[in-house]
Amino acid sequence: MRYRTLGSSDLEVSEISLGSWLTYSGGIEADQTRACTEAAFDAGINFFDTANVYGRGAAETAWGEILSAHPRDSYILATKVWGQMSDDPADKGLAPVQIARQIDASLARLKTDHVDLYQAHRFDPDVPIEDTVEALQKVVEQGKARYLGFSEWTPDQIRAGIEVAGPELFVSSQPQYSMLWQAPEAEVFGLCEANGIGQIVWSPLAQGVLTGKYRPGEPVPEGSRFASETMGVAREVVYSDAALEAVQRLAPIADGAGLTLPTLALAWVLRRGEVASAITGASRPEQVHANAAASGVELSDDVLAACDAALGDVPVTGQTLAPMAESGIKRR
Repeated sequence: MRYRTLGSSDLEVSEISLGSWLTYSGGIEADQTRACTEAAFDAGINFFDTANVYGRGAAETAWGEILSAHPRDSYILATKVWGQMSDDPADKGLAPVQIARQIDASLARLKTDHVDLYQAHRFDPDVPIEDTVEALQKVVEQGKARYLGFSEWTPDQIRAGIEVAGPELFVSSQPQYSMLWQAPEAEVFGLCEANGIGQIVWSPLAQGVLTGKYRPGEPVPEGSRFASETMGVAREVVYSDAALEAVQRLAPIADGAGLTLPTLALAWVLRRGEVASAITGASRPEQVHANAAASGVELSDDVLAACDAALGDVPVTGQTLAPMAESGIKRR
C-alpha cells in the first residue's frame, strides 16, 4: 500500500481507503463489517471514511466497536455532518447548533475523543457560510477534529468558503469521480490544488458499474442500487447503455494490461496527483484486498490512451453528479 499526503495537512492516507455508505450502515451483518475492516488493516489501509447519516448513526456505531480495539494512532478516521438524522425535518444542515450537537454524537458512537477529518457532507444554502465556517473552526479549536473538509461543493461554494475562512481551513474535498464521471477535473481539482486542498474521491468504481457486472441492453437488476429512482442523474449517466457499452470496451484493455477491470478503474483515478485516496466499499474481505491491490499500479500512456478511446464521449463534465447538491450561497 502506498500513502499520499492529504492536502496541506500532515495526514498520510492510504491510496485506497474504506468507506461505509452502502455497507456498514446496515447493508451487511456485523461479522462481515468486522471482517472487512480487519482485512483493510491487513492490506495496509489506514483511512476510514463514514458519516453520521449513514444508517442514522449505525455505520459510526459499527466502526466505534471495531476500530476502538485498534490503537488510535494506527488509523485515520473521517466522518461528516449535514444529513437528516431523525424524522424531524429540521434535524439536519450546517447550522452552528447542529454541528455542535452532531460532532459530539458522532464521537460518542465512534468511541473516540476526536476524528482526524470532519467534513461538511454537502453545502447548506440556508445557513450563512460565515456561521458554518465559524462552527467548524470551533470543532477544531475544541480538539474534536484535527482537520476539516467538504464533500460535493460546487466551485462557487468552495470559493465562498475559502473567502470566509482563508486557504488554510479546509484540507480535503470529497467529490464523486471515476472513469464514467470526470466532472471534478473541469474546475474543482485545479481550484482545490491552488488552495492546498486534496481530493478524497467516492464511487471510483461508479457504484459498481466499472466492475463489469452490469450488461448493456439488460434491465436494471431488481434489488440493485440502480433500481431506485432516487439515483437520479447517476442512473441516467453512469448506468446508461452508453456507459455500460464503454465498460465492455474497457474490459479487454484491462486484460491486456494484466489487470482486473476494477484495478484498472482504481489505478485510472489514482493517476491524478490531486487525488490522495479513493474510497471503496466492500461486503467481503477478498473485495478489500482486491481493491487494495490497485495501490501503486501505474498505467502506461498507451493504456491511458486506449481508455480514453474506449470511453469516448461517455464521461459527463462540468457539473455535480450528487442530486442533493445546492448552488445557493447565503451570506450574513
